[in-house]
Amino acid sequence: MKETKGENAKTWQDQTARRGKCDLTGWWENDLGSQMHIFSVNSQGDFRGEYHTAVSSAQKPIKPSPLHGSQHLDEDGQCTFGFTVNWKRFSDSTAVFVGQRFVDASKQEVLQTAWLLREKVDSLQDDWKATRVGRNVFTRMNFKEE
Repeated sequence: MKETKGENAKTWQDQTARRGKCDLTGWWENDLGSQMHIFSVNSQGDFRGEYHTAVSSAQKPIKPSPLHGSQHLDEDGQCTFGFTVNWKRFSDSTAVFVGQRFVDASKQEVLQTAWLLREKVDSLQDDWKATRVGRNVFTRMNFKEE
């Protein structure tokens, strides 16, 4: 598959924006180059996928990590959601993300998120340095079959 910003992508974005439905399935990329793939959202709003981080302080090679989450099934396209990423494949840390989906003026889907990352520390005295907080903006990655 090849990423495209062309007419097919615009048509898909227009259809999604017109429908108004909050559909998180698919590939998303954030401002740091990390990518996530949300496989499916069930009728209760629960979803699963994989997170491919572009940044890590771990000493081991980065590997895709499982994510599990839940979203509101809003019809206005601006649902809130949350998900957990367990970095167990290469790190002793876990992250939680919360956010909301928007469609901007150019009809591009945007996920505004905030996150907490908890790293394992060796003692209670080190607890003060174990949690990081941040924000990321994700945009949908559009692909075209070759």
